[in-house]
Amino acid sequence: MTKPIKTGRRDQGRQNRRTVSGVVTSDRMDKTLTVLVERKVQHPMYSKIIRRSTRLHAHDERNEGSVGDLVTVEECRPISKTKSWRLKSVDQRAAVA
Repeated sequence: MTKPIKTGRRDQGRQNRRTVSGVVTSDRMDKTLTVLVERKVQHPMYSKIIRRSTRLHAHDERNEGSVGDLVTVEECRPISKTKSWRLKSVDQRAAVA
């Protein structure tokens, strides 16, 4: 059996990480955002398009996100019991009233 070849690049797997976009619903925790991700699926029997949503906890190292922002998060190693996502970018800031 042959040994795997080491390339020396540690971030080689980062290019394949899953990213999703959503709206920040809570920023009350320190360095953590709650992001609501919506997707549209077709009902298997009635063929109607339905909105399904998922709430994710994302790690925000610099506390950049605020409620209402449109953000992109990427999958990462588990940071805590509920956090397995990391803030990648703030795409659109919420309108300040």
